[in-house]
Amino acid sequence: MEIRAIMVIGAGQMGSGIAQVAAQSGFSTLLHDISMEAVQKGLLAIRKSLAKFVEKGKLSPEEMEAALARLTPCDDLAAAAECDLAIEAVVENMGVKAKIFRELDRLAPPNAILASNTSSLPITEIAAVTGRPEQVIGMHFMNPVPLMKLVEIIRGLATSDETYEAIEALSRRLGKTTAECRDVPGFISNRVLMVMLNEAIWCLYEGVASAESIDTIMKLGMNHPMGPLTLADLIGLDTVLAILQVLQDGYGDPKYRPCPLLRQYVKAGWLGRKSGRGFYRYA
Repeated sequence: MEIRAIMVIGAGQMGSGIAQVAAQSGFSTLLHDISMEAVQKGLLAIRKSLAKFVEKGKLSPEEMEAALARLTPCDDLAAAAECDLAIEAVVENMGVKAKIFRELDRLAPPNAILASNTSSLPITEIAAVTGRPEQVIGMHFMNPVPLMKLVEIIRGLATSDETYEAIEALSRRLGKTTAECRDVPGFISNRVLMVMLNEAIWCLYEGVASAESIDTIMKLGMNHPMGPLTLADLIGLDTVLAILQVLQDGYGDPKYRPCPLLRQYVKAGWLGRKSGRGFYRYA
């Protein structure tokens, strides 16, 4: 199947990043959200991101403008009728995602592939709300999307070989490296990562060390590019909590039990970079 037009549902940090990469790679790209205000905010983030590439000499001004010209804002899911691939990148909530996939199944062309950027929720369950489960797949991009090379591809029980091959080929066209994973809670990336982040939060909660010390030890001692608490702030503490809850529910193992400090921060609205405060303060 040839993919020419892509629709990205959700203009937040992940969705805008996916849309940017798609447009840069030559695809006609629809960026959707529930309001045009949210879409415009996403487009502004894309413009700023592209401008940084131009400043660093990794993109010409002409290439930037060409990428922006391939982006079309929309706040109506009916635009899915124009796409060959829809990539959902909304909040990590099964109810919200299921509602979107029901609508996409109704609105998108019969041969269109429906993908989810979910970081932990089961693809098989998402696919089950559609009449085309063989054309539903997980495309888990890493944050920030324009810089990170990996796409974790998750096959549901019914995902066809044709769908997988089309998405693997598309990912390569987006300049990404792919890794296939079975449809299990948290897949590979977050099944491993969230245990580390949660343990770092427990260390902070128990007063073992300061946030700065915990991050420094993991950066300099383990050669990680950023510390676990800084990374949690970047991901969003609400997202970290949601993924840990999926892991705990999926495996029933106490090692995935979210630290009370994480729950407290989320209830306080301290969600990390996007709210201006998490384990660190941000301007």
